[in-house]
Amino acid sequence: MDCMDEQSVDSQIKSLASTLTERGEMLVTAESCTGGWLAKCITDIDGSSAWFEGGVVSYSNALKQKVLGVPETVLLTEGAVSEACACAMASGAKNRLQGDWAVSITGIAGPGGGSDDKPVGTVWVGVAGPGLLQATRFLFQGGRDEVRQQTVEAALSLLLSRVSTR
Repeated sequence: MDCMDEQSVDSQIKSLASTLTERGEMLVTAESCTGGWLAKCITDIDGSSAWFEGGVVSYSNALKQKVLGVPETVLLTEGAVSEACACAMASGAKNRLQGDWAVSITGIAGPGGGSDDKPVGTVWVGVAGPGLLQATRFLFQGGRDEVRQQTVEAALSLLLSRVSTR
């Protein structure tokens, strides 16, 4: 599976790589609905090991708890597709995988699984960095791969904007 807008994605990743390498900082990822697509796009770039530590694909709630430390109460009260879960995933990845920066992705790629409150295409992207922990909600249109591709692009854009303004 390739990145759909490869030129844009490559450009964003190279900008991110330049900034993180210059600062000597490392990135980690925690992905759910994208299934590692973001990490794949990052590792498609030669030399990414200089600034990308690695990532976790935590598809199940049990793994979100066990590996990333997402509190059970968050999953029970807010759900896996929520601001609280995206923040907990990013924070957990940053701390447990020992990155300077972490990006998390949790959402509903479809075609099933949506609800009135959280329709298919609802995605939360979390970013954790020095003095920063926040999540942003997106609502994407299209089929499963289109939602996932848009999510990867949005996550990179959001992460790059936060890293660049620090």
